[in-house]
Amino acid sequence: MPEAETDRRKQPREINLLRSVPKIVRDVGARVPNKEENRRLALQFGFEYFDGPREMGYGGYRYDGRWIPVAERIVAHFDLKPGDRVLDIGCAKGFLLRDLVEVLPGLEVWGLDVSAYAIETCHPDAQGRLLRASCDALPFADGSFAAALAINSIHNLDRAGCLTALEEIERVAPGRGFVQVDAYRSERELEVFLDWMLTAKTYDSPAGWLELFAEAGYTGDYYWTILEVEE
Repeated sequence: MPEAETDRRKQPREINLLRSVPKIVRDVGARVPNKEENRRLALQFGFEYFDGPREMGYGGYRYDGRWIPVAERIVAHFDLKPGDRVLDIGCAKGFLLRDLVEVLPGLEVWGLDVSAYAIETCHPDAQGRLLRASCDALPFADGSFAAALAINSIHNLDRAGCLTALEEIERVAPGRGFVQVDAYRSERELEVFLDWMLTAKTYDSPAGWLELFAEAGYTGDYYWTILEVEE
């Protein structure tokens, strides 16, 4: 293994690969009434979560090209080449998968999600590349991917599940993972997060997540999804 790659594995870093994604306007107060029913429906990861009203999830999960710059950044960050294999864990309808292949023709990208609805209604260009499975049991061989992405997905498991998912990401793409998870930096951010959150079962401060990464032996890169608080 090249020395530079060995060094990279020892130095996971915080990097915002999604910085080009437009900021989302959230009406947090709209989710507070009927929160438990909204959460129950969202956790089914079906129509209500993806294409139902906003208080139950995305409010309509449709392709709009916003993942193209993210795909370009991912290709550059991992120095991907045609023929490399990439895994998108929690791929939803396969929009990022589709854009990765457009950005780098010849890239072999697989997507994985727990939602049968998302896979059935995926982008046409992603058909045949999506598997229904959970991120804590990846159906792939050790070291089989040049990059494994888990963007806002593993936190939908409990802490033990997150630990296993991180170990699985490390197993299939040693040192070449990217994980983004829900986090908060203050009590106010936590309060807003709890009002908005529907599906996350694990959330912590960045320091708490870093402890979990270390416990799992995860050496890939990472970033946080933090709800901005208007003072």
